[in-house]
Amino acid sequence: MIKTYRPTSAGMRTRKTLVKGVDKNVQPERSLTSHLKGAVGRSGGSVSTRHKEVGAKKLYRTIDFKRDKKDIPAIVASIQDDPNRGPNIALLNYADGEKRYILAPEGLKAGDTVISSSKTLEYVPGNAMPLENIPLGMPIHNIELNPGAGGAIVRGAGGSSQILAKEGKYVNVKLPSGEVKKVLGSCLATIGVLSNMDLRNTSLGKAGRNRHKGVRPTVRGVAMPDPGKHPHAGSYKKNGVGMPSAKTPWGKKAKGVKTRSRKHTDYTIVTSRHNAKKRNK
Repeated sequence: MIKTYRPTSAGMRTRKTLVKGVDKNVQPERSLTSHLKGAVGRSGGSVSTRHKEVGAKKLYRTIDFKRDKKDIPAIVASIQDDPNRGPNIALLNYADGEKRYILAPEGLKAGDTVISSSKTLEYVPGNAMPLENIPLGMPIHNIELNPGAGGAIVRGAGGSSQILAKEGKYVNVKLPSGEVKKVLGSCLATIGVLSNMDLRNTSLGKAGRNRHKGVRPTVRGVAMPDPGKHPHAGSYKKNGVGMPSAKTPWGKKAKGVKTRSRKHTDYTIVTSRHNAKKRNK
């Protein structure tokens, strides 16, 4: 649910926040948290990734993306907010006493029981099993690309994928981008659609809230006065984006150029996400 505010200030006029379905007055599990230290977006003191800063102080929650605790049932102790990611997280209490965090799908609530296994399980949100054991059309998330390496894709708020076909040892999975990718059937995936689907409809309202999130200001190249700072800088009439083509601050072409370098995994792409976008237009 999206919450709006009375326009008591310019920042509140357009502010829209998400009311997250989390358990109130629940502190994060201390054994699964750690402090985020050091500079952000810098390597050896030099900026390696622009527009990043530390932002507001927060604890990092260690998430179990591997789901490698097999055939041991776990009870959901609570659904909590995670300031480091979009979806909510669920604290699991395993039967042997261990505690772990997982990404919380829609419909998962405190008191539910989830399990991870190499066998076929009930198709309820939160259960993890190999792709080859999941029926076609079932929404899934936190999908492994290499068996045992942990979930690597479909981990954002409201994200889910579907299995389109099974061919030998591979499974064709349709990703949120529209791309259809071949993944080994022995790779684990979790049932359900990730929580906080309406996160994309929120509005920060003012630049200060973006700074709290760790995002520094971005200056357009065409707004810079000195051509030495950016290829688009200087006179917009002479050095504008369209003359002759859009470039990065380092002079490389920024539009219409393929940047994919992992050629050895091309065989896994059944339908490119770029071709999927063209068909939808």
